[in-house]
Amino acid sequence: MPKVNIKSRHLKGAEVSWFAPICNGDTEFMGEMDNQYKSNWENASNILLTADQLGYKNILCPSSYQVGQDTMSFVSAVAPLTKNINLLAAVRCGEIHPPMLARAIATLDHILKGRLTINIISSDLPGTKLDSAVRYGRSREVIEILKQAWTQDVIDFQGEHYQLNLPAAPCKPYQQNGGPLLYFGGYSPPGVDLCAAHCDVYLMWPETETRLLELMTNMSRKAAEYNRAVDFGLRIHVIVRETEKEARDYADQLMSKLEPEKGKEIRERALDAKSYGVSRQAEMREIADQKGYVEPNLWTGIGRARSGCGAALVGTPDQIVSKIQRYMDMGIRSFIFSGYPHLEECKRFAEMVLPKLKTLSLPVELGRIPKETPMTPLGAGQRK
Repeated sequence: MPKVNIKSRHLKGAEVSWFAPICNGDTEFMGEMDNQYKSNWENASNILLTADQLGYKNILCPSSYQVGQDTMSFVSAVAPLTKNINLLAAVRCGEIHPPMLARAIATLDHILKGRLTINIISSDLPGTKLDSAVRYGRSREVIEILKQAWTQDVIDFQGEHYQLNLPAAPCKPYQQNGGPLLYFGGYSPPGVDLCAAHCDVYLMWPETETRLLELMTNMSRKAAEYNRAVDFGLRIHVIVRETEKEARDYADQLMSKLEPEKGKEIRERALDAKSYGVSRQAEMREIADQKGYVEPNLWTGIGRARSGCGAALVGTPDQIVSKIQRYMDMGIRSFIFSGYPHLEECKRFAEMVLPKLKTLSLPVELGRIPKETPMTPLGAGQRK
């Protein structure tokens, strides 16, 4: 097996997260929008608060200009309503002046008492187009300024995009030892180098185990050049049912109303539609079998109507748990799941799979916030 070095190899469990569709990413049939699943405060906050109640450890709040609510506003509004769950807020580098961003993140971190994590995004800003190396260069500067703001008395930075010298006192987060964990997804060489140098969790989209191991090995090698190690995460959809036939039938039903042209339109409207990561998802669909399965229980059909994360785990609870355990054995310590519709599948996964997994909070385990008594998830018989 290739050499994969992870920061939290000592941990026996994993961070199991769900997804908050604040960017119109919810439906009963792919390619068909029903107003009952529309991205709004009521729907998205209900999913997030349900995930909190059911024992998920984190939840991704994504960023999308065309069809989305504002991420930071949403997270700030929902934060005081949560009890246990961490919030993974997507930040598109360059949108907010870095010292103000550092202060905003610190404010959220105090509201959440350390339950904030950050997903670093380097996509183009709406209405702009930059070379990949320039975008990642800007993101690198933003991250370096954030870390100065969180850990030093003065922000003293002279870069290509930002030149700053000002007190860092307003930017101090609740979390210690470096501030909120930084999650990052990117496949190009500048992106891999950025994550290796500065980020904590390298997020990957679903691929075959062989291809995932290649990504992890490459990242481990690059991080070692900076005398660092990172953790690894997987963003993936899931369809779990009592029998494999029921799960596969539901996968077929989910795609039953999708017209090819509608799928193409959905895939191409995202700001990262032409990225290398998206092209790798397309490659997986090309090598899958006629039903869209590229390896046992890994179904790529969902990518016909999505730009980014384009595959799902499909199977029984035991099959899903077995697959997750294989990923954990590879070194993956963070999972961001989702299903369609999100609320119903959030409850189903919590009932059928979550109790079979050992879950943990990465900010707690990595020493950013004190360990507290973990919440006991509601069992099926306790659910109200």
